[in-house]
Amino acid sequence: MTAQAEAAAFYEIAQAKARYCRTLDNQDWAAVADLLTENVEFSITDKDTEAEVVTGRNETLATLRMLVGDAKTVHQVHMPELELRGEEAQVIWAVQDRAVFESGLSVTGYGHYYERWVRRKGGWKISAMHLIHLLVDVHQVGE
Repeated sequence: MTAQAEAAAFYEIAQAKARYCRTLDNQDWAAVADLLTENVEFSITDKDTEAEVVTGRNETLATLRMLVGDAKTVHQVHMPELELRGEEAQVIWAVQDRAVFESGLSVTGYGHYYERWVRRKGGWKISAMHLIHLLVDVHQVGE
């Protein structure tokens, strides 16, 4: 792969990840689904707990909807470490995510997404996404 092709792939994946965060935070589930492969693997855990992996686009969307619930969320990702292998990429993103629920409970997580992206017709899609929180801050809004 040429340097120009690598740079283009890096840009396309970064744009797709930004779109994922925006559509997740806006709870645009159809747009989130469009960024996932049919057999996507998903997990979320902390650094000391073994993750339970969910497999499949519909199952992943159901899990995300359950986790988000009635919360307003903000996901920020940055500092990607990207390794391209032809039509596949391994990416690690630093992440800070915050969810504020209607009850006033606020959960802020800090960690990393470990992802596998594949190039498909229509662009890059997430085929595996594993979020590992290194630190989680939980409090009531206003405290």
